[in-house]
Amino acid sequence: MNILLEVHEHGHSAGVLDCFLHSLEHAVTDTLIAIPLLFLAYLLMEFLERHASGKMERALKKIGSNGPFIGSLLGCVPQCGFSASASNLYTAGLITEGTLISVFLATSDEAFVVLLSTPNAFPEILKLLLTKIVIGFVAGFIIDIVLTSMRIKKTPVEMCQDCGCEEEKSIWLPTLKHTAKMALFIFIINIALGFAMEMLGEDMLSHILLSGSFLQPFVTALVGLIPNCAVSAVITKLYIAGHLSFGSAVAGLCTGAGIGLAVLFKANPVKKENFRIIGILYLVSALSGLLISLIGI
Repeated sequence: MNILLEVHEHGHSAGVLDCFLHSLEHAVTDTLIAIPLLFLAYLLMEFLERHASGKMERALKKIGSNGPFIGSLLGCVPQCGFSASASNLYTAGLITEGTLISVFLATSDEAFVVLLSTPNAFPEILKLLLTKIVIGFVAGFIIDIVLTSMRIKKTPVEMCQDCGCEEEKSIWLPTLKHTAKMALFIFIINIALGFAMEMLGEDMLSHILLSGSFLQPFVTALVGLIPNCAVSAVITKLYIAGHLSFGSAVAGLCTGAGIGLAVLFKANPVKKENFRIIGILYLVSALSGLLISLIGI
């Protein structure tokens, strides 16, 4: 009897260790992918803060009107680092709220990889990417129009408040400092949430996601808000296995902006803006998923 208990305890410990190692592997990979994009975003922000001219500001305003379309195209690239960079660019006031949300809605990250590794999944990849691009562009464009009509503007936030970076003559050291701090934050969040997802398992998630219910898009959209790229992989696997409808998968993958939401809350001190963005992101994703399910796409 004691031997059986020891074997069970050893098996459980091994399972926990495997989950931790797997989440560690994903955390390292996701962080390494995000670092170059974070560096470029912070470099741009440092440069504009110190050397922005009237010509650059006018160029950013011109891009702003087309931002949701550009953001939805860039967001669909299979990685979640751009959503983190977009959060920083929005915090600095370099992109609009509609553009940021379009990036979040279109972000594909692990979903693309899972589908790519599935035989004969190319039509599903194309359908998913096109759907997310359309949702991202349309929603972002409408959001910018509404916020402009309501005269709601983003208050730019300087990155270097109380951090000593303003004393540096070169832009390279401050950029490296901000990139390193954000990369560490992303790594810690990824490993913690990744481990939780590994321990929970796909069967439990399938039960939580109300398989077969018309309310499923609202639940998957809520789960998708968890700021971790692994969530997208799990949602995609459940869709392939038939536990989720296409509309429900879209709802979860549209809110699944990877680490972008966590970075937004860390970088942007204006919390009411952050909660408004989450609310809009959730409603657009859930309602889009419900509409797709009702139409029967």
